[in-house]
Amino acid sequence: MTLPMTVPAPGLPTRVRIHEVGPRDGLQNEKTLVPAAIKAEFIRRLAEAGLTTIEATSFVHPKWVPQLADAEELMRLVDDVAVRLPVLVPNERGLDRALALGAREVAVFASATESFARANLNRTVDQALEMFEPVVTKAKDAGVTVRGYLSMCFGDPWEGPVPVSQTVSVSRRLLDMGCDEISLGDTIGVATPGHVRELLDTLNEAGIADDRLAVHFHDTYGQALANTLAALQHGVTTVDASAGGLGGCPYAKSATGNLATEDLVWMLDGLGIETGVDIGRLTATSVWMARHLGRPSPSRTVRALSQKET
Repeated sequence: MTLPMTVPAPGLPTRVRIHEVGPRDGLQNEKTLVPAAIKAEFIRRLAEAGLTTIEATSFVHPKWVPQLADAEELMRLVDDVAVRLPVLVPNERGLDRALALGAREVAVFASATESFARANLNRTVDQALEMFEPVVTKAKDAGVTVRGYLSMCFGDPWEGPVPVSQTVSVSRRLLDMGCDEISLGDTIGVATPGHVRELLDTLNEAGIADDRLAVHFHDTYGQALANTLAALQHGVTTVDASAGGLGGCPYAKSATGNLATEDLVWMLDGLGIETGVDIGRLTATSVWMARHLGRPSPSRTVRALSQKET
């Protein structure tokens, strides 16, 4: 008999779209440069495991994120991979580079707090949104889908608790400028399920429906799956995750790994929620990447399944 045993729970979606962020968010902090050919193979293996949205890279200046300096080379290596390959664009220059390579989906990266906007973008929240507005407009004019990442939605390492109204306000502004979807980031992993429900309730009251939202949880305090379940119960159906639990944030030292895609898929499989992902092939991919990085995956599911096979 295959495990986990499927036992559906009431009030949950029938299908969830996983927005895989491992190749970009997962690898961006790696101190040892990962060759573009390895990144391309990583993306191919993730696609073969059934993931249909894989965030490939970021067109940020190489000085800021050296690991992603090979964005152009990588995109040429994966231009035949038949899945959605969104990329991060920090400004108009980055957008132009992405469009020149045929990108059809891009993302901008905003902050719900002033402190993180300063640390990450060297701008105030207002200045960052002003910088993104022409980027979003130009992308939409080119027929490109735009995602808005919003960091520090639940807590900030400098400011502490983040008022729900503050997160809602910046979310509204991102949607008003043309973003198709907002990914709500728990950048330092401090959210809890009640907080998740309150934020989603307040977003709905502000006219922002769950189908315009995604959730992006970090597992710093072991809450990522519980928070994801709360979001699913609320009606969100897009969840960000990183194969093998790779990643953090270079500008928030207390941010540990992203929610591991394998941990998410194990839970969703048990709930009978469709993802299209083959957890065995996904686990093998994360074990393969862990060998290239020289350390084991932090994902509990990867460790359990890989030990079972050995």
